[in-house]
Amino acid sequence: MIFYIIALSTCLFAFLTVASRDVFHSAVWLSLTLLSVAAIYFYLDAQFLGVIQVLVYIGGIITLFIFAIKLTAKIGDKTIQQANEQALLSGLAAFVFFIILFKMIALHPWAELQPQAPVFSLEDIGKSMLTTYVLPFEFLSLLLLAAMVGAIVIGKVRK
Repeated sequence: MIFYIIALSTCLFAFLTVASRDVFHSAVWLSLTLLSVAAIYFYLDAQFLGVIQVLVYIGGIITLFIFAIKLTAKIGDKTIQQANEQALLSGLAAFVFFIILFKMIALHPWAELQPQAPVFSLEDIGKSMLTTYVLPFEFLSLLLLAAMVGAIVIGKVRK
């Protein structure tokens, strides 16, 4: 039952993402959509994927979207608004698509699956990164440090 609640909230937030007329509100709805996808990962015992979903997509991508929206919101003293002149036709097409999809799902015989133990836990991944893969891990940290220093040097205002 919990899975269905999370899946329904994911679909609702995704619909609100595309139905919102304000770009900033769409970004907020998209962040809630991605958060509910992370909740599905956590519910399915894929903690690593859930953490990556939250860190990369919500922490990074949505933050980038919101900065881009706020920095470019008024171009030429015009506020950007989303508009869809074909909302009725696209809504009808989506409705027909979902009817066909639900019919196909209902007619498919589903086998009962037994829960499986997770292959890797976060602890296993962390231990392997700091024991077996310590050299590539440290190389990646130096590469990220060089990228941050390069971004600071490029972004520094010269007088």
